[in-house]
Amino acid sequence: MNSIPLPQTALLETDCPELKLLARGKVRDVYEVDENYLLFVATDRISAFDVIMKNGIPGKGVLLTQISCFWFEWLKDRIEHHFVTADLNEMPASVQQYADQLAGRSMLVKRLKILPVEAIVRGYLAGSGWVSYQKDQTVCEIPFPAGLRECEELPAPIYTPSTKAELGGHDINISPAQAREILGAAHADRVEELALSLYSEARAYAAERGILLADTKFEFGVNEAGTVVLGDEILTPDSSRFWPAEGYAPGQDQPSFDKQFVRNYLLSIDFDKQTPVTLPEDVIQQTLVRYQEAYGLLVD
Repeated sequence: MNSIPLPQTALLETDCPELKLLARGKVRDVYEVDENYLLFVATDRISAFDVIMKNGIPGKGVLLTQISCFWFEWLKDRIEHHFVTADLNEMPASVQQYADQLAGRSMLVKRLKILPVEAIVRGYLAGSGWVSYQKDQTVCEIPFPAGLRECEELPAPIYTPSTKAELGGHDINISPAQAREILGAAHADRVEELALSLYSEARAYAAERGILLADTKFEFGVNEAGTVVLGDEILTPDSSRFWPAEGYAPGQDQPSFDKQFVRNYLLSIDFDKQTPVTLPEDVIQQTLVRYQEAYGLLVD
C-alpha cells in the first residue's frame, strides 16, 4: 500500500484566527483566503446519522484530502474544477503560518457560486435508493421493474439529485424534473451530463483496482463566466459508496470502505440519532483501516 504519514491524535477543529472562517461542516472547515480563493480543511471529525461524534478518526481528513487531490489531478484534462493546490508551499503566507494544523489536509480552491442541488449518481440499488424501491419500485420517481435485489447492479447508472441540507439536517431526494425547476434547464442538464460522465469514468478506473463504485455524490458551482464547475470533495469514502469487488453478492448489504463500523456500533447501542457519543478505540481503528485501504487501492 502507498503509505502516507498520519497524525496520532485526531484534529477535531482548526484554529486559524487570521483567516475568516466561513463554515464548519460535519468534516470540513472552510476559510476565506481572499476574494477569489477559499481554503478547504478536512478535519478528523466523523459523523453518522447526521450527528458529529465526540471523538474523531486520526488522519481521516488527510486520507480524504489526498484521495480528492488524486481525482482532481486525474480529471484535470476532462473537466473544469475548483482545485488549485494542496501544496502549502504554493499557498499564501496567511495560510502557511498554520502549517502545523493544515499539512496534508487542506486544499486551496477557486470560489464558486455553489448550485443548491447535490448530484448523486447510482449504479447499484443501495442506501436510500433501495429503501425507495421497496416502497413503490421507484428511485427519485424513476420506475424500475419488480424483483430487483438489494445492492443489485442497475441496468444503467441513474442521476438522482437531492437538496442540500443545512448542518444537522437531512438531504431530501428529488426527481431530475424537480432539479430542473431549481437550477434552470441549462444548468440542470449540464450537471446531469457531467455527473453521469464522471461516475462512469471513475467507476471504470475503480473496477480496475478491485473496487465497485456503487454510487457517489458530486457538487457543482458556477464561476464568473457562468460555466458549471466541479467543486467540493470528490469520489472519497465520505461522498461515495465503495465496495470490494471480491465477494460481491447482490441480495444483501455489502462491506464498504467507509464509516460502516461506526454505523454498526451506533446501531448496536440503540443510538438515538441525536446525541453525540464517544466511539470506542476498536471502532476508531477499524474505521481508519477501511479509509486506508480505500486510499491504497485507489491512489497507490
